[in-house]
Amino acid sequence: MSEAYFRVESGALGPEENFLSLDDILMSHEKLPVRTETAMPRLGAFFLERSAGAETDNAVPQGLALLPRLECSGVIWLTAALTSQAPVILPPQPPTWLVLQGSKLELPLWLAKGLFDNKRRILSVELPKIYQEGWRTVFSADPNVVDLHKIGPHFYGFGSQLLHFDSPENADISQSLLQTFIGRFRRIMDSSQNAYNEDTSALVARLDEMERGLFQTGQKGLNDFQCWEKGQASQITASNLVQNYKKRKFTDMED
Repeated sequence: MSEAYFRVESGALGPEENFLSLDDILMSHEKLPVRTETAMPRLGAFFLERSAGAETDNAVPQGLALLPRLECSGVIWLTAALTSQAPVILPPQPPTWLVLQGSKLELPLWLAKGLFDNKRRILSVELPKIYQEGWRTVFSADPNVVDLHKIGPHFYGFGSQLLHFDSPENADISQSLLQTFIGRFRRIMDSSQNAYNEDTSALVARLDEMERGLFQTGQKGLNDFQCWEKGQASQITASNLVQNYKKRKFTDMED
């Protein structure tokens, strides 16, 4: 018989995500704007859905060089051309996509982290708008007015993972995340402690996923307290040892 799924805690606020956490899996697929600092051969098909059936070949045959033929929105279509002078009829070659240097793309977080390297300078990361200075000013003024679930359902976890990219604004981002959480925490816990046996969908609609987890924790604490106050938290029952002893005693008396 299959057991129920037990929620695995997110590790996004730490050094690395927890690959067993569904929240972290969803968070790692959120898109991050990047700029390529070098050409990326054989990676362009990842960004073009229409090329899914024509992905790149594994290697270029001897005597062939890859030459640009058609340019389209930062991606070049490559075809094989013969480098020797002798006329040879070539078989059709599988197409290959090349991502140009300086292209602006949106990569999932997991791929951007895998490609990012300070020494090789493969790509540079651009901060999403909600972590830039304009939005940080809004958060510092009144973080409670922002609908975090609409602009970023994994606001805190995704923002914490941005600190891996060594941006000069990392200190400001981390401080903004901390102050935003502090500014919203009290209202979240107050609302969770004052909503008993009622619809809470409106209360959690503007919260990010981590805040929703906090709200559910507060609700569980409230429900547990109400059960304890009504005497429903636990019921004292006689142990099996005591019950068996009584049965044995009655049997001995009858004999």
